[in-house]
Amino acid sequence: MTTYSEYSEVLEGKCPFGGNTIGGAETSKPTLSDWYPDRLRVEQLHADGPAANPLRDFDYEAAFTAIDLEALKSEIKAFLTTSVSWWPSDYGNYGPQMIRMAWHSAGTYRIADGRGGAGQALQRFAPISSWWDNGNTDKSRRLLWPIKKKYGNALSWADLMILAGNCSLEIMGFPTYGFGGGRRDAWEADDATYWGAEWIDNTSPESYDAMVDRSKRWTGQPGDADYELEQPLAASHQALIYVNPEGPNQEGDPAASAVDIRITFGRMAMNDEETVALIAGGHAFGKSHGKVPSEEIGAPPDIAPIEAMGLGWHNPRGAGNGENTMTNGIEGSWTQNPTQWDNTYLENLFGFEWEKTQSPAGALQWTPVDPDAPKTPDAHIEGRSEPLMMMTSDIALKVDPVYREICQRFLSDFDYFTEQFSKAWFKLTHRDMGPKARYLGPEVPADDFSWQDPLPAADGPALGDSDIAALKQAIEASGLSVSDLAYTAFSSAVTFRISDKRGGANGARLALAPQKDWAVNARTVDVVAALRGIAESSPTPVSLADVIVLGGCVAVEKAAAAAGVTVTVPFTPGRVDATQDQTDPQQFAWLAPVVDGFRNYVLPDYHSVSSVAPERMFLDRAALLDLSAPQWVALTGGLRVLGCNHDGSSTGVFTDRVGTLSTDFFDAVTSMDYVWNPVAGSDGASGPTAFTVDDRDTGETRFQASRNDLLFGSNSQLRAVAEVYAGSDGQERFVHDFVAVWDKVMMSDRYDVVKG
Repeated sequence: MTTYSEYSEVLEGKCPFGGNTIGGAETSKPTLSDWYPDRLRVEQLHADGPAANPLRDFDYEAAFTAIDLEALKSEIKAFLTTSVSWWPSDYGNYGPQMIRMAWHSAGTYRIADGRGGAGQALQRFAPISSWWDNGNTDKSRRLLWPIKKKYGNALSWADLMILAGNCSLEIMGFPTYGFGGGRRDAWEADDATYWGAEWIDNTSPESYDAMVDRSKRWTGQPGDADYELEQPLAASHQALIYVNPEGPNQEGDPAASAVDIRITFGRMAMNDEETVALIAGGHAFGKSHGKVPSEEIGAPPDIAPIEAMGLGWHNPRGAGNGENTMTNGIEGSWTQNPTQWDNTYLENLFGFEWEKTQSPAGALQWTPVDPDAPKTPDAHIEGRSEPLMMMTSDIALKVDPVYREICQRFLSDFDYFTEQFSKAWFKLTHRDMGPKARYLGPEVPADDFSWQDPLPAADGPALGDSDIAALKQAIEASGLSVSDLAYTAFSSAVTFRISDKRGGANGARLALAPQKDWAVNARTVDVVAALRGIAESSPTPVSLADVIVLGGCVAVEKAAAAAGVTVTVPFTPGRVDATQDQTDPQQFAWLAPVVDGFRNYVLPDYHSVSSVAPERMFLDRAALLDLSAPQWVALTGGLRVLGCNHDGSSTGVFTDRVGTLSTDFFDAVTSMDYVWNPVAGSDGASGPTAFTVDDRDTGETRFQASRNDLLFGSNSQLRAVAEVYAGSDGQERFVHDFVAVWDKVMMSDRYDVVKG
């Protein structure tokens, strides 16, 4: 009988590919991406799919709203002032620890692509669960397990983690601004989000050195004109939530730290006042832990030994917790009363001079120069006191002139500081939830904040079938082309991001700054003006947003009929028009596309400055629209034959009958009748960017193409779908699939009628 060892040796010598398994055991390391590093990972569109979700048929909204929120909060608050032996609470209060967990769950949010944030409780999974900056957050979640177990599926981890943070603030005397539930948990690790080029195993001293290496994400140095953090990243270092508390390059330079703070918090959608409020407010509580050098700490959860049962960062000193706890390496508290909301953080910061010292773990930190400065109680040993502590990132608030002025304002008006921290905390913990219509529970504030992209209430009676029919007739009589109508409707909706639920057609922000001024939307300006006239002439009040979407429905129906398929495109009225006052141009500027392959748009200088192939950005855009691979293929192929290029060009429009919802695009990308030749001089940083589609026999150029067109014939997974539509029986299936995905995109932001 062949033993497993003998079988493994035979296989190792014969198998040329990685990732093979025997009975589930991995026999070799390389993956498909190792062998083929330029392979487009289309499978990311199916990440965290229904097959991974044990609750895919569960009505979370109904279950959560049935919870007695006050009773739940009372149980959380009772737990917070207890202590267990396996992880004793600092100062007899788990509150500061839970605030940190909630903050770090929400603080991964970044405005560039809306990814990160607390919305899916991704802190439970790799890579976030094992980031250096999340040390011991695994303990916080295990401490909450009895409460989660009791409430079961009616209370998501994502909601519980934020609610525990709110309850923690409240028991320590801080008035929170409110709480909205409704976050749905993810069910697998996030293997798609780009968190930076660094690769860290976090198991040795070198891993910490790698974590603080800035070279892969920053250009220049603080103060330089070219100082910039790589897009779309927000954290200043790999495996951190915000900035290195020891300052850039661990040099303890507060002025340089202030520069990093402003950039990173700005990337997380916070202005200067919100930034100061969050830092000063958060550091009013608890302590930092740095009793043990990093090289003594064990592996993080995702690579810890199996017997650790999902817990990481084993600490060999003493009991490995309590007075020997190690997280970021800095040791001490900022205030004399770390479990009480007061203004002593700012009073201490500005009331004393501070000098650099080292923690027991060797990290750089600051202590008061004055030996008579007040002390802070030890978190575990009764009767012992310790010196106050500040981080370099704290001293930054004192030396930066703008931050200093805000601090002085907070010092002189504690009530104002309290209000601003309360609002900033609410924004931090809800920023990725999207419109307020998604919030659940009795503690949702009545306020409408600009960062929620508010919309006015609907006014007037809902459109009836006869109203819709009359509007469709008016649109058809307008003389607007199928291409222009479809392009404008799609441009209105394509801004949607599933990551933070921003964008979409509701609100008609296509007609407002900054969207109306984006180069990619230049083609829509005259169409929007014509559709506005139709809306204003309607005897039944109707929003411009609805008319824009209805115009797209008219276009698709006409194009399908021209292809020989009769179809009615679904239309759900009830959209409203946002005002310019409800639209923050600075915040919405982040939704402007760099690459939008759907409309064959690439930022003019993109090819010369970016080494990221545009098709990878196209994939990212499809992911943000929450499309599957088949939906991506159907939508793109339809947009091409509808003539929906941003500049009206024929690039990728592989048809002689533009405006007909044909399968011509798929026929071309799957055909062997053509040769696809790079255009001389079109090379960009990632390769050729323009191509001619030439007849294989005659050499005649039939079409022009971009990388975002060739993608659907070159990528094996996308080509397989394209072949479904290019087959002799594919026309009717394609039209119906296109209509379905078109409706999905148009309805993506309709949380007023579709919950989720």
